[in-house]
Amino acid sequence: MSAIPKQEVFISEQAYFELEKQTDTRHEYIDGCVYAMSGGSLNHGTLVGAIAGEIRNHLKGKTCRVFSESIKVKIPSIYNVTESRYFYPDVVVDCTIEKADGNMLTTPVLVVEVLSASTHKYDETTKFQVYATIPTLQEYVLVEQDCVRIEVQRRRTNWAVEKYFLGDSFYLDSLTLTLKVEDLYQQVDNPEMRDWIVQQTQENQTHDAHN
Repeated sequence: MSAIPKQEVFISEQAYFELEKQTDTRHEYIDGCVYAMSGGSLNHGTLVGAIAGEIRNHLKGKTCRVFSESIKVKIPSIYNVTESRYFYPDVVVDCTIEKADGNMLTTPVLVVEVLSASTHKYDETTKFQVYATIPTLQEYVLVEQDCVRIEVQRRRTNWAVEKYFLGDSFYLDSLTLTLKVEDLYQQVDNPEMRDWIVQQTQENQTHDAHN
């Protein structure tokens, strides 16, 4: 989401389910607290669409499925309480959909969150710590929208942070998929991409002038 979810009130898990049925606003639920999710920016939507699109094309004919923003992930609590936790990832891939509970996935292998200034800390800390408790999760990816930077954390490396920038490619173990950073940001409008486009245009013009 483009703004940090706003805490509303402490409620039971059943009350959370009822709230979700009564409104079109999506809510996340953690430790009994409900957080209303705000709408995203144009850059946010562009990045979510680009990432989900690349993954969807790669998954054609495979059992894994990709979802963007509309499907909850259910995370069983690791504490001495009965409630589970529920998040709406920006992009999520699950390879065992038959185990899904209604519109809730329970066995994701990949989660991607697109960051904004207001969600940066929330997604890097609170959300990551919760997602990392899911046994099936292999990779957690954070994507900046105000600059060009992608961070990948993998279970097999004990969640060490790997950073990727313009000109880089990165590999997703969970999907056996390589993605180019510039392809994902191609239609994103931020200062770094504007400079990149100018640079590429000048290089192309120079190349054409010598041919």
